[in-house]
Amino acid sequence: MSKSSGTQGDTAADIQSGAHSALSEAEQLAAGKSKDREKIVSAYANPYYRYLVLGILTTVYISNFVDRQVINVLAAYIIEDLQLSDGQFGMLSGLAFAFIYTVLGIPIARLADLSNRRNVIAISVGIWSLMTAACGFAQNFGQLFLARFGVGIGEAGGSPPAHSIVSDIFPARQRATALSIYSLGVYGGILVGTVGGAYLVQYFDWRTAFVVVGLPGIALSLIVRFVIKEPPRGMAEGRRDVAPPGFLQVMRILAARRSFLHLSFACALHAFVTYGMGNFMPLFLGRVHEMPIIDVGWYYGMIAGVGGLAGTFIGGWDADRMANKRDDQTWYVWVPFISTLAAIPFALITFLIMPDGYSAAFSYLIPVFFGGLYLAPCIAATHFLVGVRMRAMASAILLFVLNLIGLGLGPMMTGLVSDWLTPEYGVDALRYAMALTVLVNLWCAAHYYLSTKTIRADIALAAE
Repeated sequence: MSKSSGTQGDTAADIQSGAHSALSEAEQLAAGKSKDREKIVSAYANPYYRYLVLGILTTVYISNFVDRQVINVLAAYIIEDLQLSDGQFGMLSGLAFAFIYTVLGIPIARLADLSNRRNVIAISVGIWSLMTAACGFAQNFGQLFLARFGVGIGEAGGSPPAHSIVSDIFPARQRATALSIYSLGVYGGILVGTVGGAYLVQYFDWRTAFVVVGLPGIALSLIVRFVIKEPPRGMAEGRRDVAPPGFLQVMRILAARRSFLHLSFACALHAFVTYGMGNFMPLFLGRVHEMPIIDVGWYYGMIAGVGGLAGTFIGGWDADRMANKRDDQTWYVWVPFISTLAAIPFALITFLIMPDGYSAAFSYLIPVFFGGLYLAPCIAATHFLVGVRMRAMASAILLFVLNLIGLGLGPMMTGLVSDWLTPEYGVDALRYAMALTVLVNLWCAAHYYLSTKTIRADIALAAE
């Protein structure tokens, strides 16, 4: 009996000891995580590291748009070599990329809200870089379509997690400005891709151009993986991290934000015009105005790049400035509204009135400047409308609508209208197709205006 009692006592002691040990291990693990979090928070408290991360993410976005946009300056050579129509090229520069980009963007964003965003970005950069290089080996429309499809797979994982990281490392009052710096990658990529692509196709060929601009992204993916630290959710705002809501819950929240519905559709129409103009601008200068390819690369690349860079930065900076000055967050929508309307007359002058390619290229500076003002304020506004664990998903949903309608349909519709008008107007068909595309900005501005009516109340709901 005594022995039995001793055995039972020993067993109980063992259980207690095991429980204590397990608890101790859990506490140690929690302590380790807490120390790691403190190190990361301390690292981001240093503004130099914060801006280093922003710089790396911006470089990633530049690479994203180099790989996405280089096809546009190569258009004439690809069309001639593979015997394509303007409609087919519009599909290559738009729909082939945009369809998978938008479809995969949401599940990848969900993954980013649940896991390490830095790793998602690093893997994505590697994929889109390899697939860009693969475009150089395509022998027909179908193969090039599939390669561009692959670029879209990779790029689907780029922006939503990057948007989320930027919102976590910069305070709310600086969010649009920081996002505008990140968004400089759009026009930085256009500048590098257009000028670099023009030189590569001039001295080599369009296939070499794809390979050369694609492969450096492999090194960039390693920099992302080993330099960027994953920041805690809500770090910059001191907001408590929470369990990420399910996809359907996020959709219900966004659907209930009437301002987001109008904002997302406005962004989509804005992108429809931006891509419908921009993707065909090099072809317009070469075909309609007979500008040499090197001049197309330099003039279009520099003007679109510089104008877009300036517009993108000023859009975010001015939205933050006006919102903070007036204590009115509707300015994150008023800025895009004003710029959308302002772009229309200058774009029409570019396509319909300017007598030669050089004057048209310089004239394009103004509409591309106004066209760049919308992106950072709209992303910032979207992040104000949701919780800290919903930002990547919210960005992905915004980009889903924006790219499916804007990137997917904008270039394709412009190309199809050009094909339709060609029998009657010849080479001038493209200028009329692009002019018609610009008028979609009127529809776009209407949705921006409607968004201003409810966004203040919707932001208040998100903060509860």
